[in-house]
Amino acid sequence: MIVAPPRFERIALVGIGLIGSSISHACRRAGLADHIAVHTRSPRTLEQAEALELGDSYHGDITEAVKGADLVVVSVPVGAFEAVAKQVGPHLKPGAILSDVGSVKQSVIDQVRPHLPEGVHFVPAHPLAGTEHSGPEAGFAELFDGRWLIITPLDGTPEEPVARLEAFWRALGSKTTRMDVSHHDFILGITSHLPHLIAYTIVGTAADLEDELQREVIQFSASGFRDFTRIAASDPVMWRDVFLHNKEAVLGILERFHKDLEELEDAIRSGDGETLHREFTRTRGIRRAIIEAKQA
Repeated sequence: MIVAPPRFERIALVGIGLIGSSISHACRRAGLADHIAVHTRSPRTLEQAEALELGDSYHGDITEAVKGADLVVVSVPVGAFEAVAKQVGPHLKPGAILSDVGSVKQSVIDQVRPHLPEGVHFVPAHPLAGTEHSGPEAGFAELFDGRWLIITPLDGTPEEPVARLEAFWRALGSKTTRMDVSHHDFILGITSHLPHLIAYTIVGTAADLEDELQREVIQFSASGFRDFTRIAASDPVMWRDVFLHNKEAVLGILERFHKDLEELEDAIRSGDGETLHREFTRTRGIRRAIIEAKQA
């Protein structure tokens, strides 16, 4: 079903960090909302959001923010969804669409679904877009342009709210696709979660060096290490929750990664240049494919 870009009378943004603030900017650009209500628990962050004019109303009380909203987008760490769902569930109007931006889907669904009233449509979603920066000042309208938005519809959800949310994200600049929940969590475990875990580990190793060595590592950082530090500068609360709530997929991928790493270690130890060359040649193809897919 192809749906024209929707216009919502009231959109509630629960959480106004990088993703929430970027949704606000992109909504303004596309003219998708008559009213944007902003909620965050932090009074200081709420003041920042107001100074940046990210909404039309600003609420420390989450129930006031979602009241009467046609669309509610929750942008909080994935470990906080049950608490949010318990709070907002009784205050969502019939026919409202509730969505999220979480990097893990099965855990979010398990936390949210038991607390939603009949007639409210929960449509889980995940924009594959972000930077290492956080906070309301980090957002910008172009964040989602040309990036994928994955929707993992629940069994029994009518087509209309799913298609409407897809049209909303396309109007924000995203390309959209639908995916099975468990497949999403596995794919993101490889493409996002494992790279972050590796980056945190490598940068953590550097942080544990003696002061003089650490200064030299920083002073003479090559591009590879700099890339890892950018990833490792991501929000620690968000990523803590990602690993705790997608642990089965991540642990399965880590087991395979350990095996591959041991094979390379054995090749280096034994001087097996042929194996190293073969592996390094094979992996270049993935980079070329990413560039061809315009996801570089």
